[in-house]
Amino acid sequence: MSKRAERQRRARRNARVVGLAGFAAAAALPIVLWHRAIEMIASDFRLDARYLVTGWLGYSLIAAGLLFLVPVLLSIGRTPSSRLYPRSRNALFGWGVSCYLLGIALAVQVAAITGGVGGP
Repeated sequence: MSKRAERQRRARRNARVVGLAGFAAAAALPIVLWHRAIEMIASDFRLDARYLVTGWLGYSLIAAGLLFLVPVLLSIGRTPSSRLYPRSRNALFGWGVSCYLLGIALAVQVAAITGGVGGP
């Protein structure tokens, strides 16, 4: 194996590791930041449209964003001719980031309203 091929293989492997670490951090961030707010909302659970939209929409958008990013994560380091490379990779990435950021914005507001930010 040539040095160039070895460097390319190592670069693809490093890109996969960085992508997986970033995805894991993005998945853990809402839990770390807003576990108290999630706990407070979940303790008063009821099947009411207003409650579900105002309390859970932000976290649902975060989850949807992460789901959109899974095919992008699986395609890191692959060529566009690969079977596991999604044809709409850029669109999936855009939808994933957009949904995730909108969910973060709503989750911040929900946490501020419930008082789930900071404190003892």
